[in-house]
Amino acid sequence: MTRIVHISDLHFGRDRPELLRPLREAIDLAEPDLICVSGDLTQRARPGQFRAARKFLDLLSAPWIAVPGNHDTPLDNLFVRFARPWKRWRRYVSPELEPVWDGPDCAVVGLNTADPLAWQRGRLRPRGLSRIKGRLGEAAKAGHTAIVMMHHPPEQLEADEKQPMRGASHGLHRLSEMSADIVLCGHLHVWRARPVFQSEGILLLQVGTGLSTRGRGEPNDFNVMTLENSGLALDRYGAGARETGFTRLSSHRFEKQNGRWQEL
Repeated sequence: MTRIVHISDLHFGRDRPELLRPLREAIDLAEPDLICVSGDLTQRARPGQFRAARKFLDLLSAPWIAVPGNHDTPLDNLFVRFARPWKRWRRYVSPELEPVWDGPDCAVVGLNTADPLAWQRGRLRPRGLSRIKGRLGEAAKAGHTAIVMMHHPPEQLEADEKQPMRGASHGLHRLSEMSADIVLCGHLHVWRARPVFQSEGILLLQVGTGLSTRGRGEPNDFNVMTLENSGLALDRYGAGARETGFTRLSSHRFEKQNGRWQEL
């Protein structure tokens, strides 16, 4: 059994300071084996915002891995954005843009979908997909759950306002071929948990924002995932606009049967 906390879109620089301690305590209370942070740690990729994000992460009890989001490349310094887009990330967060983590029954691989040439729209790069092919193959051969973490959702609904990620459809096809089981993402500040339409063998788990004031009508939230055999227990925790504590909002259970995910 492996327990993973998934958080995203912390947006330090436009965060709710009153939620810093409650979020940290709620995550620690879940006693995760790993914390996955799917991008947008900062609002404007400024050094002070990165330092605040790193301080928050370092105070967590469990190990963590993170991938960049579109807000984690500087918007107000074009030279840095185009010439050295990941310099601040590497300095303050991690030298890795696409980290990996191996657990007793799962593998988590990161993909960097942030595109310095586009402010919001992401890109699912063929090179990144090729890089993780072997890792996902090893997980499938061992009978482990293969989890891919990225910032941008590889599949969006028609109601979503933001442009879909470049290369998303082809990327999902490749991920399906590589036997990916779960994709973790953020970006839209909405919560969703469902099999992707293009491939029911991939479960899309999307969280909103952990700390940002831009909740877009949804609570600040995070997920607790517990992997058990071929099943997944998923608990969503959240704090409303006038709340300063995180409580469990919903519980779900998914199981993969005959190559397809279904909610029980």
